Amino acid sequence: MDGMMKSETQGFASLVDRLRAGFLTGKTRDITWRREQLNNLKRFFDENEKEIFATLKQDLRKPDMEIYSSEYDFVRKDIDHALKHLSSWMRPEKVSTPLSLLPAKSEIVREPYGISLIISAWNYPIQLLLAPLVGAIAAGNGAVLKPSEMAPATERLIAEKIPDYLDNDLFAVITGGVETMTKLLEIRFDHIFYTGSSHVGKIIMAAAAKFLTPVVLELGGKNVAVVLADADLAVTARRIVWGKFNNAGQLCVSPDYILVERSVEEKLHQELKQAVSQFFGNDPQQSADYGRIIHHRHFDRLVGFLDGQKIAVGGEHDREDKYIAPTILSGSRFSDPVMQDEIFGPILPVIGFDDLDGALGEAARLPTPLALYCFTKDKAKGDHVFEKIPSGSASLNDVVVFMANRNLPFGGLQTSGMGAYHGQHSFEAFSHKRAKLSRGFGGDVSIRYPPYGEKTIGLLRKMV
Repeated sequence: MDGMMKSETQGFASLVDRLRAGFLTGKTRDITWRREQLNNLKRFFDENEKEIFATLKQDLRKPDMEIYSSEYDFVRKDIDHALKHLSSWMRPEKVSTPLSLLPAKSEIVREPYGISLIISAWNYPIQLLLAPLVGAIAAGNGAVLKPSEMAPATERLIAEKIPDYLDNDLFAVITGGVETMTKLLEIRFDHIFYTGSSHVGKIIMAAAAKFLTPVVLELGGKNVAVVLADADLAVTARRIVWGKFNNAGQLCVSPDYILVERSVEEKLHQELKQAVSQFFGNDPQQSADYGRIIHHRHFDRLVGFLDGQKIAVGGEHDREDKYIAPTILSGSRFSDPVMQDEIFGPILPVIGFDDLDGALGEAARLPTPLALYCFTKDKAKGDHVFEKIPSGSASLNDVVVFMANRNLPFGGLQTSGMGAYHGQHSFEAFSHKRAKLSRGFGGDVSIRYPPYGEKTIGLLRKMV
C-alpha cells in the first residue's frame, strides 16, 4: 500500500513538472494566450449550462435562481470583468524614483507565480473552483484544479469537461478525497489557493511552509448580524432570512447568529418568522426554493446543535432527505454549543442584549467573522460596531450582496483566512509584484564608490 501511495505521489509530481515545463516556455505571459483561455472557460459555461444546473441540483438541490446568480452567472461575470480590464491590469505600474537614483525609471511589474494548486469547497463547487481560476489565468499562471469530492456530480463534470476547454500543457484536474489531497500537498507548487474550513486551512499552510509556497486561504468564521433598535425590522428580517437560508445556510458569508437590542427582540422574531413563511411557505421541505444539506455527517452535526435549544421557528428535519427546516433559535447564549464554532447550516441563534459594548466584546472573542453585518439607521453606530469586531468584510444594512461588487476584495483575516480575491484582487492574488529599476550608463557619480571622504556624507545629507 505504501508503495502504491508513493507511486501515485510520484505521478502527481510528474504531472506538475510537466505543467511547469509548459509554464517555462513563456507562453502564459502573452495577453493573447490569457484571453484565449478566459474565452474558452466562458465557452465551457455557454456549452454546458444544462449539465451545470443538473449537477448542482443533484449535489445540493440548489434552486435554479441560486445556481444562476451565485454559480453560473457569477463566474461568467468574473470572466467578462477580467477580459475587459486585463490589458490595464497587466500594464506595469509606474512609481516615482528618488533624486539620489536619477536618471532612472521605477515600476512594479505583476509576474505570474507559475503553477497554482486551486482547492475548492463543496458548498459552491463551481464558483469556488472556477472563480479563482479566472484570476490564475488572468495573471498568467497554470493550475492544478482539485474539485471537492463532497459534490461528486459536479466533480465528475469538471473532470470530464474542463480539459476539453483549457490548454492541457498548463492545466489539469485531479479528483479524489483526503488521500489525494495529502499526496498533492507533498509536492511543491508555486502557489496554493484553498477554500474551506479553518481546520484544513492550517494543514494547507503547514504543508506550504515546507516549500515556502505562498498561500491564499479563504476560510470560515462566526459571522454576526447586529440589529439595533432603530433598524427597519421588516427589511432587516427579510435580508437576514434571505442571506441565512440561501443554499440551506451552507454559505461562508451568511449570518451565523444575530445580536439584537433587547427592546426589539420580540418584534424581530415576529418579522423573522413572517419572512421564513413568506419565502418558503408553511412546509419548506416542499419549496422549490430551498436546498438540502450536503451529506449525512454534516446533517447529524447540525441536528445535534438543536439539543436543549428553544426553537422559535422550524426545527423539523428528515435525515433521509438531508432536510433541515429554516430554524431560528431564541434565548441563545454565548456559552451554548451552537455558539462555539461556525454553524454552516440553516440554524440561526438569536441573542438579546442590553449593553451593546458588552455584547460586542463577547462576539469579538469568537472565531473571527469572514463577514460582519450591522442594521441601524445611524451610520455612526454602525461604524462603532465595525470598530469593535474585526472581520474580513463589513456591510451596513444588508448581508451577502457585497460579494457581487468586483471592485471590493473578498477575504478573511486571522481564523477566517488570509489574502483576498474577486475582480482585480483575483489578478493580484495570483501575481508577484516584481520591483523593476531601469538606468542607463550615464550619471555614474563618484561619491557612491570608495574611498569615501568626509564630504561624501555631507553631500548625501543634502540630497536627502
